Amino acid sequence: MFSKYSVRRLVSAPLLVLVSIFPVALYAVEECPAPIVNSVSEIQPIEFERAQGVTQRAILEVLSNQAFAEIEIDDALSKLWLEKYLQNLDPAHAYLLQSDVQEFRQKYSDQLDDLAEEGDMYAAKEIYDRYRDRALAQIEITLSRLEDPEFVFDYSTDETLPVDRDDIDWPTDADAAGQLWLQTLTLGMLNLELSDQEDSEAREALIRRYHTQQNNLRQQNARNVAEYYFNALTRLYDPHTDYFSPRESENFNINMSLSLQGIGAVLSTQEEFTEVISVVPGGPADLNGELAAADRIVEIGEGLECDFIDIVGWRLDEVVDRIRGEKGSTVRLKVIPADADEMSEERTVITIVRDEVKLEENAAKGEIIEVGTGIESYSIGVIDIPSFYLDFEALRNRDPDYRSTTNDTRKILRDFQEQEVDAVIIDLRNNGGGSLLESATLTDLFVDPGPVVQIRDSENNVYRDQRARSRQEYTGPLMVLIDRLSASASEIFAGAIQDYNRGVIIGSRSFGKGTVQTVQDLPEGQIKLTESKFYRITGESTQHKGVVPDIFLPGFYDEDDIGESSYENPLVWDEIGGIPHRTYEDYSPHYPYLVALHEQRLETDPDLIYLMGVLDASDERRGRKTISLNLDERETDRDYWEARDEDLLNTWKVAKGIPLEDPESESEEIASVTTEDIDFDGSDAVEEDSNDPDLSEALLNETANIFADFLDLLKGRKTLAAQ
Repeated sequence: MFSKYSVRRLVSAPLLVLVSIFPVALYAVEECPAPIVNSVSEIQPIEFERAQGVTQRAILEVLSNQAFAEIEIDDALSKLWLEKYLQNLDPAHAYLLQSDVQEFRQKYSDQLDDLAEEGDMYAAKEIYDRYRDRALAQIEITLSRLEDPEFVFDYSTDETLPVDRDDIDWPTDADAAGQLWLQTLTLGMLNLELSDQEDSEAREALIRRYHTQQNNLRQQNARNVAEYYFNALTRLYDPHTDYFSPRESENFNINMSLSLQGIGAVLSTQEEFTEVISVVPGGPADLNGELAAADRIVEIGEGLECDFIDIVGWRLDEVVDRIRGEKGSTVRLKVIPADADEMSEERTVITIVRDEVKLEENAAKGEIIEVGTGIESYSIGVIDIPSFYLDFEALRNRDPDYRSTTNDTRKILRDFQEQEVDAVIIDLRNNGGGSLLESATLTDLFVDPGPVVQIRDSENNVYRDQRARSRQEYTGPLMVLIDRLSASASEIFAGAIQDYNRGVIIGSRSFGKGTVQTVQDLPEGQIKLTESKFYRITGESTQHKGVVPDIFLPGFYDEDDIGESSYENPLVWDEIGGIPHRTYEDYSPHYPYLVALHEQRLETDPDLIYLMGVLDASDERRGRKTISLNLDERETDRDYWEARDEDLLNTWKVAKGIPLEDPESESEEIASVTTEDIDFDGSDAVEEDSNDPDLSEALLNETANIFADFLDLLKGRKTLAAQ
């Protein structure tokens, strides 16, 4: 069998020049930020100007004439718009009362479309003012409790809070709202004390949090409210259609630049939390390796010594300002891991040194893995492609050596062929896309001339000019490895390889982003608008559904949390007419046998056993519906998860022959685990310092194992009857 620690030979590609990214960047912080104090006493009134009304009408016109989704601007849209606005303002259903919501529904459910066409913003103002009044009143009560040393929190209660409040109605009255807020505050205190903070420290941390939220609410102005209101409308069309206020427009345009410094992460606001959408390949966060998609950032610490600042409830632009920084400076992020719920005490501290995106780290890279099956040994070339990049300037200047995904991959393939590899894996995990042109030219390396993708615009015009135009560079066995973060251009390439039957697609279902956006100026701000959709050469869309692998591997990401289907109002999957195209060889008869061998390794390979244990634990955590406000129950729960994590790790170490930290208590710590219990090849020599499992590497290794079994079949070394 393949060993994770077998000999590897690195094949380097030259330096990358250009890639489209959204890094966080450019904010110099030389000293510890001043602590947040209750310094904002006056409430900024919401007074809309003519510009916001004109912008509202312009948005309606753009959406009516250019949006891909065809939605009538009528009373039905008005009702949805109102509900979305209420939800955006109060996602946890914690501030407004049922009476407020019912009042607004009676007044505005069928009126927002008419008011918008007149440029009238009064409804947005009235609803926001009510929301802000309710929120400020609750925060005042909360602060009075926190600042009163005589107020004692009850941690012996049997009460619980729902993990997800999306499906729970607003409080029936002020008393119910007060009870909810007391429970929420108790939970906040309990979480901080479970993370080893004293009562006074926990109170101070929450006082800073609520003072910050109080200040933010008081400082909100008409432009901020217009942004909330307009985005409640645009998001009804699809999750990638957004309104940018003038300040957000500036940030968006800055983030498109390639010379920025920061951590290299794409962030979004989910309810009161700042959530990581993705990390930029080659950026500091990517190289650090700890920050991941769906992590939620809850605190930020400047440098190594400054206190953490709680950012729950902050606007995204304020969070970005805190994270940006000079090259070489350090920022610490306290995050809730993706597999934990935001109401738990679980926090991870990640330290990142700010820098420019390391473009050389973003280029295609190759390595050769030696794989043994017990029947045959194979050399498998792996090409890791983090994004689809293209040096447009060098291309325009007709530089024959311009940098691109395709050119770099071609060089690696030729090196592989000189070294006589038996097969090639294209690793597109975490590849969020990039150049559409590159997705077509990369496909060209593996298929003879033919279509690659179809694009349909909002007027139903279909374009098919993205094609493979040359004879294939590589003709040998091919696998494409994808995961839930493989999106856009990655899905075009993987879909084309699958449709041509040119290779085997392996991994987990891809992201499902099959849309194209454009940005247009408005009288005030900008709108990012979905204008077209991608379709495979079979006529099937990649939207929503993504690319479905031929062979599934365990996936790190829950499809309910990550991917197009996790968003509200995604455009639907559909299909158009297909394009005639050749097909290569149908390998599907081999898949059941390959899956059977894979499932055997899931039960015997130490790395895969550990991986499945981690995934099972994540599923169990995500399945929790409520969280307890009882200290004893929470401590028991924490001890359970710590013991479970330790048992998983110790089981893996025993199987790999790695000494436990306390050898004398080995039998007590994992009494049920011995080396005889794990069926693994004794040739698994453990490298020095390899004392932590690498889950990403485990999946690549398993892909190589599956490919080696596949090569055995192709060479006649195994038969389907062998199963």
